Amino acid sequence: MKIGIVSEPLNQPFTGIGNYAFNLISTISEIYGTKHIRLIDYNNKSFHNDPNYLVIPYNKTFEKLSKSYLWYLTLPLKRKVVREFDIVHSLAQYPMYYVSKNQKYVITIHDLIQMLFPKEVPVGSYLIRKFFLPRTLDLAEKIITDSNCTKQDLLKYFKINEDKIIVIPLAANDKFKLLDSKEITIIKTKYQLNYPFIFYVGTFSPRKNIPTLIKAFYNLKSKNIEHKLVFVGKKGNMYDKIIGLVSELNLNNNVIFIENVPSEDLPALYNAADLFVYPSLYEGFGLPPLEAMACGCPVITSSTSSLPEVVGDAGIMVDPYDIDGLADSMYKVLTNEGLSKNMSKNGLDRAKMFSWEKCAEETLKVYEEVYTKC
Repeated sequence: MKIGIVSEPLNQPFTGIGNYAFNLISTISEIYGTKHIRLIDYNNKSFHNDPNYLVIPYNKTFEKLSKSYLWYLTLPLKRKVVREFDIVHSLAQYPMYYVSKNQKYVITIHDLIQMLFPKEVPVGSYLIRKFFLPRTLDLAEKIITDSNCTKQDLLKYFKINEDKIIVIPLAANDKFKLLDSKEITIIKTKYQLNYPFIFYVGTFSPRKNIPTLIKAFYNLKSKNIEHKLVFVGKKGNMYDKIIGLVSELNLNNNVIFIENVPSEDLPALYNAADLFVYPSLYEGFGLPPLEAMACGCPVITSSTSSLPEVVGDAGIMVDPYDIDGLADSMYKVLTNEGLSKNMSKNGLDRAKMFSWEKCAEETLKVYEEVYTKC
C-alpha cells in the first residue's frame, strides 16, 4: 500500500491544521514506517523520520497571490506524477478535484468555517471551496472529520453518503502535561506574569467571541477578583476593536496581550494559569481547551459546535452569548478551591481519552479499508 500524504500544511504555522499535519504524519511514520509513505509538497525539507518527498513546485507567480490555494488547483495537471500512489490523503480541506485510475482519495475536513463564517476566510479561499469542494467530496472514497459536529455540518450542506464520513478526534501533543513549579516559574518570569491570571489562546477572529470574554471579565472584576486576563495569539483584524473595548471598560492594566509565544512555552503558561476560558462560537474541534485540560488547568468553554465533544463533563460549558453566565462561572471556579481541583483532575482524565496514537491508528484503518477497494 503506497500512501501519498499532501503535507502542504507543514508550511503553515503549527496551529490548527498545521498542528494536525505534524502530529499525524509523525505518528503514522512511527507506527507504519516511512518505506511506503511519501509526502506531496512544494517544499522538500527535513521532517520527522525523513519520509520521502514528492516535490511538485508551484509557479513563481503564485508568490504574489495565494500560493497554497493555487498549488492545490494545479495538482490535477500532475496526474502522471502522483499516480504511483494507491491512496492520496489531503490533510487540509482545499479541493483536489481529480482521481487517477486505480487510485483512492481521502480528505480531512476540519470545519466548515467557509460556509458558516464566510467573512472570516479570504475571498479566494471562499470561492475556490465554494465551487470545487463539492466535486472533491464526491470523488473522495472517505472523508475524515475531527468531530461529529463537522460530520453533521457536512451532511447539512452537501449531498454526501453518511457512510463515507469517518470521525477521528485529534489530541493534544505529549508536551502538554503537568510541569514542576520550577519550569512554571521560569516562564512566568520570562513573560513577567507575577500575578494570578485567566488564560486564552487563539486568534482574534469574530467567531472566537473575544468581546464577550472581555465583558464577562469586566463583570468579574467588579467582584474584587484579583486575576488579570492574558491573551496569547495573533492580533489580526479585530485587534483594534478589542483594544477599544478594553479601553472603554478601563481594563488596560488588567488585560494583557502576548503575541509571539513559541509553542514550547505554551505548556508552562497553561500550567501557570488558574483558569482557561474559550468562549468560541464555532470550532471544528478546538485543541486549546484540550491542551489546557492536559496541563491540569480548569476549562470553561462554549456549549456550541464541537466543544462539548472535546471537554465533556470535565469542564464548564456556557452559552457563548451569556455574558453574566460566563462571569458567574469564572467567579465560581476562581473562588471555590474544591471545584477548581476537581475540574483539574477531571480535565487530566478527560485529556487521556485523546491521543495521536489513536488518531493515527484510526487513520491507517481508513487507508486499509480504502486500499481493499483499489
